[in-house]
Amino acid sequence: MLKEIVLKNRNVREIILEMAEIAGYLWERGWAEQNAGNISVNITDILNRENLQIPDGSMVPFPEKKKYALGGNVFIMTGTGTRMRDLARNPEENICIIRIDNSGKGYSHLCRCRETSILQPTSELPTHLTIHEMLLKKDPARKILVHTHATELIALTQIPGMQSEKALNRVLQGMHPETVIFVPEGMGFVPYTLPGTAKIAQLTCKQLETHPVVMWEKHGVFATGKTVSEAFDAIDLLSKSAQIYFYSRQAGIEPEGLTEEQIAEIRKNYGKG
Repeated sequence: MLKEIVLKNRNVREIILEMAEIAGYLWERGWAEQNAGNISVNITDILNRENLQIPDGSMVPFPEKKKYALGGNVFIMTGTGTRMRDLARNPEENICIIRIDNSGKGYSHLCRCRETSILQPTSELPTHLTIHEMLLKKDPARKILVHTHATELIALTQIPGMQSEKALNRVLQGMHPETVIFVPEGMGFVPYTLPGTAKIAQLTCKQLETHPVVMWEKHGVFATGKTVSEAFDAIDLLSKSAQIYFYSRQAGIEPEGLTEEQIAEIRKNYGKG
């Protein structure tokens, strides 16, 4: 019954289809090898009028007695171990929809879309929920999280001298005006930290308070947005700037980049400063 209620909701269906479309782009760009990457969407405002009866005893507790201030919130998430190429082809088989228990201490499945097995949420669930908790307080319009392994951006953080927020943004915003216009806050930066841990969740959350995209050194990126496409677009723009940088280097030149004055002019003209 829950599956029928959830998947027959037109707005939910549209989000799932958008997730599938973006998953295809991530795969095509080579940013989603094997089961890399994950997406989550807060859909509480869409399903808050539905009569969602959660079976007793169905709650899955969070490990280490973790408690989130997300009681009653509902999320669509990519499943753990799923591949973006499979999500693009068959979205319903590669997502799960969960509701956080009112206590904030666990979650229940609203939709186990696979008929033959229980698909659990992404292994990055603690990071996703920590960020969604922050967004709900600070910027509730941002309901989307996209994590992917954007090759060109990861490569930048392998270069000595590029392993800081200031250095990355100086290069990325210097390569193309569109980066300044559409990602004026620049990219946040988290030094290499073990994935899936409370530490990386907290560091990422802090950076996303003031940036739409955060770089995980030598690993990948996390982006937020009002839609899945908006989060993807920010990553795509930053990656294009990284490509321009590497193409210039491959041609045997050190790219000149936009000057500080040119960047300031762009900010002033487009109201981004």
